[in-house]
Amino acid sequence: QISLGHAAFYGVGAYTCALLAKSGAPLALTVSAGMIAAGILGLIVGLASLRVRHDFLAITTMGVGFLFLGIVRQQEILGGELGISGIPSAGLGKIGYLALVIGLAAFFTAFNLWIKRSWLGFAFDAVADDEDTARVVSVDVGAYKLAACAMGTAMAGVAGGLYSYFARFLMPDDFGFITSISVLSMVAVGGIGSVFGVIAATIILT
Repeated sequence: QISLGHAAFYGVGAYTCALLAKSGAPLALTVSAGMIAAGILGLIVGLASLRVRHDFLAITTMGVGFLFLGIVRQQEILGGELGISGIPSAGLGKIGYLALVIGLAAFFTAFNLWIKRSWLGFAFDAVADDEDTARVVSVDVGAYKLAACAMGTAMAGVAGGLYSYFARFLMPDDFGFITSISVLSMVAVGGIGSVFGVIAATIILT
């Protein structure tokens, strides 16, 4: 099922991380907080979206993206239209930061491959192929949808946190609709369900 608001969860992670970093919190705490905040928001959106499917789910998540931008633009604590500047560096140097990003990318790649080969991945596949048939064989469709949504948005939150340390300046437009379309394009070009295909598509499109 298609999400057209993934940039919002990416943005939640970035803004959470940026605000905590500016308050002096360490990198491990800021990125973890961004992951948790995005995951919780994803769970809430997932709960609200359980009754819709396909095109209607895409429209719902698109609305979440626009709502996020509206909130960010109106809140002074989030920098409004001017954005957040002065975000401190990760304190790792360029090579250290690159190693962190590659390490986390490798970890989440391994995590996703493990999920695909686990009972959880089989349940995800069953729900994706045919929800009604999945229910017949006692798969709790709602619970697995929520799990997928929470995990996917939490990973987006980590990416957002890392981006805030990379850019050191955030603006609402960084997390607009075009960003969600870019993410979806990477998935479509790489092949939905293909971990390594999506990684290759991300490199090529970037």
